[in-house]
Amino acid sequence: MSGAAPAIPHPARSSALVWGLGGLALAALVLSPVVALMLAAGQGAGTEGAGALWPHLVAHVLPQALRDTGLLLAGVGALVIVIGAGAAWLVAAYEFPGRRFLEAGLLLPMAVPTYIVAFAYLDLMHPIGPVQTTLRDLLGVARPRDLVLPELRSLPGCILLLGFVLYPYVYLPTRALFLMQAANLIEAARMLGRSPSATFFRIALPMARPAIVAGASLALMEALNDIGAAEFLGVRTLTVQVYATWVNRSDLAGAAQIALVMLVIVVALVALERWARADRGFAGTAQRPRRMARQRLTGLRAWGALALGWVPVAIGFAIPASYLAHSAIRRLLRSGLPETIFAEIGHTLLYAGAATVIAAALGLVVAAGPGLVSRRWGRALIQVASLGYALPGAILAIGLLGPLALADSALSAGTTHVLGIAPALIGLGTGSALVTAYLVRFLAVSIGTCEAGLGRVPRSLPDAGRMLGHGPGATLRRVQLPLVWPALLSGALLVFVDCVKELPATLLLRPLNVETLATHLYGEAARGTYEDGTVAALLIVAVGLVPVAILLRLGTPRAEHADRPLTPPRP
Repeated sequence: MSGAAPAIPHPARSSALVWGLGGLALAALVLSPVVALMLAAGQGAGTEGAGALWPHLVAHVLPQALRDTGLLLAGVGALVIVIGAGAAWLVAAYEFPGRRFLEAGLLLPMAVPTYIVAFAYLDLMHPIGPVQTTLRDLLGVARPRDLVLPELRSLPGCILLLGFVLYPYVYLPTRALFLMQAANLIEAARMLGRSPSATFFRIALPMARPAIVAGASLALMEALNDIGAAEFLGVRTLTVQVYATWVNRSDLAGAAQIALVMLVIVVALVALERWARADRGFAGTAQRPRRMARQRLTGLRAWGALALGWVPVAIGFAIPASYLAHSAIRRLLRSGLPETIFAEIGHTLLYAGAATVIAAALGLVVAAGPGLVSRRWGRALIQVASLGYALPGAILAIGLLGPLALADSALSAGTTHVLGIAPALIGLGTGSALVTAYLVRFLAVSIGTCEAGLGRVPRSLPDAGRMLGHGPGATLRRVQLPLVWPALLSGALLVFVDCVKELPATLLLRPLNVETLATHLYGEAARGTYEDGTVAALLIVAVGLVPVAILLRLGTPRAEHADRPLTPPRP
């Protein structure tokens, strides 16, 4: 009898049962969009009616969409690697005046969604916008057609803008790896007479490859998820075609089939990232690694390095943010606040706030599962619950339509049978659909931050709570929550910001006649009334500065998850 496990108190068994059933429900919620997407695509391919446009899509839509998407991902991938790795090496390997400010400033493009950057530059570079107007005045050119600049509405323009916004996904993990790797390897190369460029390309860059590949994969996921910038700039990517096929052609099955093609690309990116990281590590000593000694630059070289480092910050943040602020102030002075802005702020806060509260609570419970209920099943649930972040918003929105409609039908049938009345829709076509999409997509953010916080709590504390007869719920509430609330709050802020910035899922799942800040901005850009959208754009940028401020305060890169597998989790 000495080897028998102690009996589990009844409250603990009840809590474990509730946790298990809840875990199954959550796993079903996260996996249902992918299953529903496959079913919808399969049904559409074999039927007339809703799926009858599929031959047309295959012949005329998919080839161009695949080509544009492939070229966009290739160009953005190359650009974020060059900018991100180069910026990381610059601030990690060299010392020059203003380096610390540059190190922080390189984070700022994370605050600006890609569609807002495209929105700002389209107005800036318009033929009658400030840039071309100023150039014509300086050159004495009277008519806009007499001064022709490269067209921003193009695939190269889209690659350029997305690359200068998404490079922090590579910069952050690569910089962290440069700072943590053994300094003696770099210094040995210098002592052997290797030039700075040879040291970078032959030693530092190969060591940083796992971080670079992981960061680039995340940047490509964001580029694939983008709908606003691509559509504004005339690039017909798969995401744009999903939206156009569903909304413009009313072909849900065709949209599901295109979304399934996107899902294949997502799986390929995940597989590529994990292949690049597999069995690629470096041996180290038991001692704490010594940081690399930075080479001091002086004179013109120092000022040149500083100027070069600020170029991506200027293009990715300073120029669009400054222009938005100027245009918003001018719009306010001339016409006041837009009439609908307060309603849009309210809708944004309502849906993003509801998803944030639910994601924070579920993230804490899921993250605590391995330590309180079952390590094996708890880790498995974390893996499944974190998969939602790998789904672009357009794929997620299409995939959720079937499960939400099924849930509404089941509820209506049940209440009709029991009460004799059928309730109004509570899922599809309502705000709860949008909240569900936000929850599935960004739950991994909350799980990751809660896992990090719980990892700092000594295991003896929850064990003591269990020995005193407390179940998993009571132990989590009374022992762990008071210790991990800063991590829980940080994760909630990140989820809220991601929800506010999310455009594809919001466009596809928002209730009828409901606008958020993101969809208002999208509508103004589609109508060409850019100045009327600057207030909403500036508010979104202000919210986006929250995670950057957290990073600067904590000194922990938000994209440190890029040094881990794509999924799961993503803190």
